[in-house]
Amino acid sequence: MKRDPISPYFDIKTDAEGHEYMEVYLEGIALLRLVLSNKGTAFTEDERVALGLDGLLPPQVNTLEQQVERVYRGFLREPDPIAKYQYLRALQERAETLFYALLERHLEEMMPIIYTPTVGQAVQQFSHLYQNPRGLSFSPLNIDRAAGVVRNFPWNDVRMIVATDSSAILGIGDQGYGGLAIAIGKLAIYTIGGGVDPFHTMPVKLDVGTDRLELLNDEFYLGVRQRRLRGERYLSFLDKFVKAIHERWPRAVIQWEDLSKDVAFTILERYRKRLPSFNDDIQGTGAVALAGLLSASRLKGEALRDQRIVILGAGAGGIGVAWAITQGLLREGLSPEEARDRVCVLDSRGLLVEGRNVEAYKQAFVQPRTHIADWRIANDIPTLLETIENTKATALLGLSGQTGAFNHPVVQAMARNTARPIIFPLSNPTSACEALPEDILDWSEGRAIVAAGSPFPDVERDGQIYAVGQGNNAFIFPGLGFGTILAECREVTDAMVLEAAYALADYTAAAHLKAGRIYPPVRELREVSIRVGSRVIEQALKEGVAGRTDLAGRDLDTYLRSRFWKPRYLPIVRGDHTAMIDHPGYPPKDE
Repeated sequence: MKRDPISPYFDIKTDAEGHEYMEVYLEGIALLRLVLSNKGTAFTEDERVALGLDGLLPPQVNTLEQQVERVYRGFLREPDPIAKYQYLRALQERAETLFYALLERHLEEMMPIIYTPTVGQAVQQFSHLYQNPRGLSFSPLNIDRAAGVVRNFPWNDVRMIVATDSSAILGIGDQGYGGLAIAIGKLAIYTIGGGVDPFHTMPVKLDVGTDRLELLNDEFYLGVRQRRLRGERYLSFLDKFVKAIHERWPRAVIQWEDLSKDVAFTILERYRKRLPSFNDDIQGTGAVALAGLLSASRLKGEALRDQRIVILGAGAGGIGVAWAITQGLLREGLSPEEARDRVCVLDSRGLLVEGRNVEAYKQAFVQPRTHIADWRIANDIPTLLETIENTKATALLGLSGQTGAFNHPVVQAMARNTARPIIFPLSNPTSACEALPEDILDWSEGRAIVAAGSPFPDVERDGQIYAVGQGNNAFIFPGLGFGTILAECREVTDAMVLEAAYALADYTAAAHLKAGRIYPPVRELREVSIRVGSRVIEQALKEGVAGRTDLAGRDLDTYLRSRFWKPRYLPIVRGDHTAMIDHPGYPPKDE
C-alpha cells in the first residue's frame, strides 16, 4: 500500500541495502529553514552541491558530535535558567536533530530547563519570549474552520498530541496562550525520553480565552482577548477540535494537559472512548504517585495496604492520586470500604467529609461522618494536622500548590505516627512545593522518605546522604504514550495507566531500592519508558483495545527498542518536488 510522505517537504526512505536516507523536496536556503532536515555544518560536500547549499554554509564540515559540543558550550554561557530555556528553544527551531542530540547527552541537566520547573517561567513570559510558530492553535476565531486548519500542519501521520487550554498550569493557574510552552516541553520529553518520532508529534493550544486580566491588558499578549469560554460553548469548541483531529489523523493519541479541575474529568470521560486519550494531570500524576508509594512501602519492608494515606489537594492531580492509590489498595485485597478508609483527601477547606457541599468529581473520596465520629477536632471539618493525628497517617502527599503547607508541626506529627514517615511534597513548580526536602528531613530527624515533584538535590545531614526522589510524571507519560502508539490502541484504559505505575515501581525495586531511591534518576528515563511501554502494550492486548494484535507473544522490550527514535543525521538526497503539490495540506489550484 502506497503511503503519503512524512511531510510535503521530506520523507524517510530505505535503499536497496536497507539503509535509511532522507528525500527532500526543497533546496537551498529553504532547506536550511526546515528544522528536521537542517544539518547545518554537518551537510557533506556532495550534499551541499546537490541540494543548492554550496556557499551558503561555512566551509568546514562537522560531525554531529562536534556540533553538540559547540552548542553545549553555548548553553553553559547563558546566565540563568530562562536564558538557557530560550537558547534551547531557538536551537529546536533551527536544527531539531541537533537539539535532541544535545538533550540525549545532557538529559539530567537540561530536563529542568525544558520542563519543570523552568517551563513555568516560560509559560508566564511566553508572549514576550515568542520566537517561532510551533504546532497548531485553535481559537473562537478559527474553530469553525478546524478541518482546514489541520490540513495546514505539515506532518501526515501525527500520532501524539499534547493539547492544553492553559486553565490550570502547574501551580500558577490560568496562563492563557502561554500554556503552549507546556505542550512543546512535554512533546520534547515524549521524543527524547519516550522514543516518539518528532514528526509524529504536535503541540496544540486550545485558546478559549483567559480570565487573567494582566494578560488581557498586556499589549504584547498573543492570545485571543476575551474571557474564557465555558459550559456548552466550551464543549462545542472541543467537539469541533476532536472531530477535525480524528478525521485528519485517525491514529492520533491526545494527552489532555493542564485543564482546570471543573472540566478535566468531564473532558476525560467525554472523549476517551471516541479516540485514544488520557489526562496526564489526573492519570499520569496518579500513576507516578502510586509507583512512589509502592517503592517507599517496600523500602520500609511493608506493603501499600499497611499505609494510612493523607492527600492535601483535591484538584485534578490530588483526585487522580487518590484514585490510583485506591486502585492499588484494591489490588492488594482490600474492600472498597477498607480502601476508602485508608485514603483521606483534603482541599483548601479541610477534609472531604459527609455533609460538605463538594464538587461531583470529589464525591468518591468523601469520608462518612461515622469514620470521624471519635476524632478529636476543634471544628466541624478536620484540618490537615487533625487528620494526620487522628488517622495515625504514615504517608502524606501534597498536590495543593500551597507553599509551606507541610510545616514543622505537620512533619513532626507524621514522625510520631511511624518510624519512617513517607512525605511527598509533589506540587510544581518549585515555588509551590509544600515543603523543602531538607526541612522535612531535619524536622523528622532524618527518618522521612522524601520525594518531590520538581528536582531537588539529595540532602546531606550529619554526614549521611539522603536520596530525594523526583516523583515526575515524565516517568509515566512517555512510555504510556509510546506503548499506546505502537500498539495502535483504540482507547487508553485505566488498567493501562495502572500497569504503567507498577512497571515503574518494579523497575525501581530491581535497580535502585537497595540504595534508598524510590524513583530512578532522570538519566534512566529512556530505559524506564521502554519498561512502561512494554507493560502498557501487554495490558492493551489483554483488554482487547490494541489494534496491533500481531504484537501478542513478541519480545516487546526488543520491539520497543527497535522503534525508539534517536537523533542522528541521515544522508539527504533531492526528490521530486511534485510530492509537495500532492500533499493533503495543499488545496487544489482551483480552490
